[in-house]
Amino acid sequence: MNKDFWAGVFPAVTTKFTSEEELDLVACNKGIEAQLEAGVNGIVIGGSLGEASTLTEDEKFALLAETVKTVAGRVPVIFSIAEQATKVALSHAKKAEELGASGLMVLPPLRYYASADETVTYFATIAKSTVLPIMIYNNPVDYKIHVTLDMFGELEQYANIAAVKESTRDISNITRMLNRFGDRFKIFTGVDPLALESIVAGAHGWVAGLVDAFPKETVAIFRLVKAGRIDEAIAINRWFMPLLDLDINAKLVQYIKLAEVATGTGTEHVRAPRLKLTGAEREQILKVINDGVAARPALPADSWGVVETVS
Repeated sequence: MNKDFWAGVFPAVTTKFTSEEELDLVACNKGIEAQLEAGVNGIVIGGSLGEASTLTEDEKFALLAETVKTVAGRVPVIFSIAEQATKVALSHAKKAEELGASGLMVLPPLRYYASADETVTYFATIAKSTVLPIMIYNNPVDYKIHVTLDMFGELEQYANIAAVKESTRDISNITRMLNRFGDRFKIFTGVDPLALESIVAGAHGWVAGLVDAFPKETVAIFRLVKAGRIDEAIAINRWFMPLLDLDINAKLVQYIKLAEVATGTGTEHVRAPRLKLTGAEREQILKVINDGVAARPALPADSWGVVETVS
């Protein structure tokens, strides 16, 4: 597979569970097929939205193996690494490579507030251990470590550090990255409510959340912006915004899974300590979702659809 695949819409897919909190691989596959039908360009598994913190090591690899089998080379499959110890991260990178992952999305070390040099060393050590291309997840809002431009400057020497999931919430950071590095690092917006503006600013891709429930609309916005059809993209984005805002809440997993139920792309089951939504909160979120579904816009016929197989 061509490793220069870092562009387009990459869903951060949810991990589906049964009512007994076991992996539901049938439901996972159904959700992935809905993404592929809409024309997404990649699949990201085992991330925060995928409830990675509740998955065992065996479950993560079972999920990866099944996803690789289901996708069958149609788009790249990106495996998330969010670990506390470098040794464990290296082990996961090696196993992901063996199981056929196309690339890795790597978070900075978790729990420990690593310094700049420790963070750079962490990413560099992983990069040197694998042939897989790497996307660095830069999210100082949720994970407290900011991968700065100077740190990217140190990481530039590692050819397989190829992309960044830009979740700093500062859209101007995209312009600063492009000004300093050109296209050396492919930039993916990682914050749904800021996605349209980020793509206009030059982001190459979108690691999306609400795409799990609304894949066609997400793909349409990205493609329309890239085609210069900004007014059409803005119209869809205005309808989408109340739903996109669900992506920036601590309960984004529950919110997005509830949206997946409404659109027939997933299940509501989560794994403890997460709990299903109840009471007034559930009614509030359901109203946002149901209002969105009821007003779902017609999309231009050429703005979504299955992409060609990645070579």
